[in-house]
Amino acid sequence: MSAPGPELYEIESALHRKGLALICGVDEAGRGPLVGPVAAGAVILPEGLIIEGLNDSKKLSEKKRETLYEIITGEAVCWSVGFASAQEIDEINILQATFLAMRRAVEGLSKIPDYLLVDGNRDPLIGLPTTTLVKGDSKAACISAASIIAKVTRDRLLRELDARYPGYGFAKHKGYGTAAHYEAILRLGLTPEHRRSFLKKLPASLRT
Repeated sequence: MSAPGPELYEIESALHRKGLALICGVDEAGRGPLVGPVAAGAVILPEGLIIEGLNDSKKLSEKKRETLYEIITGEAVCWSVGFASAQEIDEINILQATFLAMRRAVEGLSKIPDYLLVDGNRDPLIGLPTTTLVKGDSKAACISAASIIAKVTRDRLLRELDARYPGYGFAKHKGYGTAAHYEAILRLGLTPEHRRSFLKKLPASLRT
């Protein structure tokens, strides 16, 4: 599958032609892992800026994501990352926690967007004009940029958690439910950063 080309900028260009200047892409990273927060990125790119190599963050190597992160954060009109903690995920569920992280990301921007392009098929109800796009990170440049900064920021956080809680392998599996991760939980127990609601198949005694 070829990487997205100029069509990645068509949606934003159409909105710019309608007089909307500040188009913000919003995407999340970390809905599936067993540990750590869910992160959301919000990015407003300058009109006319072309960033070579933008794509869905999951389709890029870690090295490429890190390179693009530096370009995006250096060139964006503004950008922000918001989080919802493991505790919040357990309290309100992962979908609502994702929406909460998205709202926090948009609220963290230094400029109020004119329009939001949000990855997925559910409107997070942020209070601004919004279009949701399924597979939006491969359809709109600003969503792709948001997916990259969310993913890179969350991966960096998991490396910090790896240093704080050695033995779990967080830096390697980034909190996903690998066999090695489950083995570490059985051996070491849960950390405060584990999502208890994601671990229903573990014995109840381990989830307290």
